[in-house]
Amino acid sequence: METDKVEYWINLSEYDLDIAKAVFEKKYYLHCGFMCHQSIEKLLKAFYVKTTGLVPPRTHNLDRIIKECGKEKDFSQDQYDFLDDLEPLNIQARYPDYKDMLYKLVDRKKADELLKGTEEMHKWLKTKMNWK
Repeated sequence: METDKVEYWINLSEYDLDIAKAVFEKKYYLHCGFMCHQSIEKLLKAFYVKTTGLVPPRTHNLDRIIKECGKEKDFSQDQYDFLDDLEPLNIQARYPDYKDMLYKLVDRKKADELLKGTEEMHKWLKTKMNWK
């Protein structure tokens, strides 16, 4: 049963990663960043379920998900820096005042970095979870 819940979150995460790749190709770079955040959020929720056996917290805060499963020390400083880059792309990307600012910050180069970082985090977390 726990495996089903982990698989559920991983499947959602992979779907969001596919969307991130598609919108990157269409040059919607802010949306690419937003979907990278969504993908990592769901993957961390899979990690949370795998680690604790509990329902993940209802939050978009990536650091909080990691802290609540007690695995802060498993993540490197580089990984936390990457998560810090993703964090503002969740809520702020939804609001017009922030969108204009973020459009300027998330160009092709930044979106490419976020996409690559998301793919790396996917590989690493799936390994941590002993997932295929």
